[in-house]
Amino acid sequence: MLRRKLLKQFTWCKFRRRSLSTENHVKHSEKNEVDLSRVRNIGILAHIDAGKTTTTERMLFYSGTIGNMGEVHHGNTVTDYMDQERQRGITITSAAVTFGWKNHRFNLIDTPGHIDFTMEVEQTLNVMDGAVVVLDGSAGVEAQTLTVWRQADRYALPRIIYVNKMDRLDANFNYCISSVESKLETTALPAQIPIQDSSGLTGIVDVLTMQLLTFEKKNEGKKYQRVELTEEKDGSIWERAMEARSKLTDKLSGVDDRLAELVIEQESLDKIPAQILVESMRRCTIAGKGVPLLLGSSYKNAGVQPLMDGVILYLPSPESNSSAKQFHCFGDNLAARAFKVVHDKHKGALTFLRIYSGTFKQGQRVFNVQKENTEQCGKLFEAYADEYSEVAAIERGNIAAVSGLKLTTSGDLLTTSATAASQAKRAMQKQNNTTNEDVESLFGTGARVPNPVFFCSIEPPSISYQVPLDTALEQLQREDPSLRVTQDAETGQTVLSGMGELHLEIIAERIRSEFKIDVDLGPLQIAYKETLQTAVKDTHVTSHRIGSTTHSVQTTMSIEPNYKGEDVLRLDRTPDSVAHTNAISPRILQLAKKGVNAALNNGPKLGCPVINVGVTLHWLEIGKGTSTTMISATITQCLHKLLRTGGTMLLEPIMQLEVVTSEETVSLVISDLSRRRAQIQQIGSRGRSKIVYALTPLSELLGYSKSLRTLTSGAGSFSIEFNHYQEMGALEERQAIERVTGFAH
Repeated sequence: MLRRKLLKQFTWCKFRRRSLSTENHVKHSEKNEVDLSRVRNIGILAHIDAGKTTTTERMLFYSGTIGNMGEVHHGNTVTDYMDQERQRGITITSAAVTFGWKNHRFNLIDTPGHIDFTMEVEQTLNVMDGAVVVLDGSAGVEAQTLTVWRQADRYALPRIIYVNKMDRLDANFNYCISSVESKLETTALPAQIPIQDSSGLTGIVDVLTMQLLTFEKKNEGKKYQRVELTEEKDGSIWERAMEARSKLTDKLSGVDDRLAELVIEQESLDKIPAQILVESMRRCTIAGKGVPLLLGSSYKNAGVQPLMDGVILYLPSPESNSSAKQFHCFGDNLAARAFKVVHDKHKGALTFLRIYSGTFKQGQRVFNVQKENTEQCGKLFEAYADEYSEVAAIERGNIAAVSGLKLTTSGDLLTTSATAASQAKRAMQKQNNTTNEDVESLFGTGARVPNPVFFCSIEPPSISYQVPLDTALEQLQREDPSLRVTQDAETGQTVLSGMGELHLEIIAERIRSEFKIDVDLGPLQIAYKETLQTAVKDTHVTSHRIGSTTHSVQTTMSIEPNYKGEDVLRLDRTPDSVAHTNAISPRILQLAKKGVNAALNNGPKLGCPVINVGVTLHWLEIGKGTSTTMISATITQCLHKLLRTGGTMLLEPIMQLEVVTSEETVSLVISDLSRRRAQIQQIGSRGRSKIVYALTPLSELLGYSKSLRTLTSGAGSFSIEFNHYQEMGALEERQAIERVTGFAH
């Protein structure tokens, strides 16, 4: 009876939170017209367990968007809405939320921290104007922090850093500053300093305004006080704050010429007004010359409101974001980038878009630049995690979700018509200082898809479920471009390729829970690659008579190892062959490329993709009436013969491993890693913990979490990230082939 009563109360609490969110969005939709300078499109990035989702939940609560705060460990946060996220307490899919703060509109995206879901981060970075990077105050910059930082670097994304969990007794703000500067190689600009005692974080000092911020516990941190610091009243705190302010001004003047001139003019670091420092911080942040550091404890409800103020003060609006300015070539026409696709049970496929120019209207037709087709849009929504509020139109600079798009995928660029796309491309090409790379980045393929490192077979419970399974995988692949689905030509099995064990595990769980198909996963396999050992050249002839027609193809090709170019297939431009290769039509060349790709997808040794090779076509003679299939097949057969003649070797994925353990067990960890063919790079310290950095073959890390728990009595943790592919030794290669095929090589 008590359990039923508690469940009823919990259900009402969830309903009330959703009701509040819907009410907020109905009101907000009526004010869809927001001045562009007051819009912030931001993402929350971090290593796993740094507190991204908790920080997002506090932002929603303090902005008045929700009436009750959820907790990750209770499984009731707004942005972690999937069953798997709530059960595991991790973020798996990025979630978009729109809310207001101090007359500004925040379009916020909470992203995953686990390396297996790094594609979710990659998709969203493309459409952000700025980002908040969350650090664990006791750990500083961690492995995945480095990964997301490098990803953000590729998009030249302005960032601020929020040092979370400063309530912990082992939190060290100075260590975080030094780790930011040494590991992220950027200028850290600490705008706050912590006030701590034996109980944890008691206050935060804003060094720009010289004010002490204290947060009340009784009302969940909703109210906080700002008190001016004075030398007489605050003594040592005032001295610390003044020292921190002088250091900050000195750092800023080193990267901001305008501030440097003012410091020279006033001959002092201490007399610069707070507003001047704020403006300098904003210029440095947007220019990528430094990164502001703010601090707090989201779980203890301290520091989140100043963080939201920092987003307004330091991160750019859509109109001041330099990367968004490239869309000016579209003029008043629509330009929108798709960055995510989700499938809602009631609304079907929803495509998330960042609108860069023009206005997106409900029900309009759009032209997909990459797919070169036109689609009819359905309804238009503002997103609130897994809740949506319908709107008639959304202006440029904002994020929207639209139904009805069937072919659009992540990275696609949408505009009003094919004519608008052509005009924009011509306008961009005419602009000064515009390179082909700039044009390609705008009109190209969008987000970079990382190579999967694991694969396994997936099977339905019976043959009658095969079609529903294919439909489910098609939906999931559209949502997650890092998931790859292929058919094994020999066994006929469906093969899933993904970023890690957890990634494939989550996919299987989603198929079981969302699509009600009780699938079975085969044993996890490593995604090996093959590469050529020796350059080789040969001629291959195919001739088959089908009916009254003889299909004949003669081709001469060569293949070479250690090729790093982008175009795998090249035409021989030497005097002996140039006249012939120049005469090959674009249609025939496409068929040749198709044959090359088919050959390189299955190497002769283990059927793995062949990489780092270059193929040269010297001669291609085609008989009259020969089918297109025969042309591609001959190219494939010729390349297979070349690969067998030249010989291939296996390449294995090498991972960057970071192990955190105690000083007592670090020797056991290192000894175990040496047995796993690991190359120890560095052993560092983080508070009382030791950190081991090593390059380790992925095949040696299967089941490593269980081994590490045993070695460290459950106290150790680790994270891995793909680093590179490396040639295998003869013994390891034989073992890998035997493990995959079941037969000794």
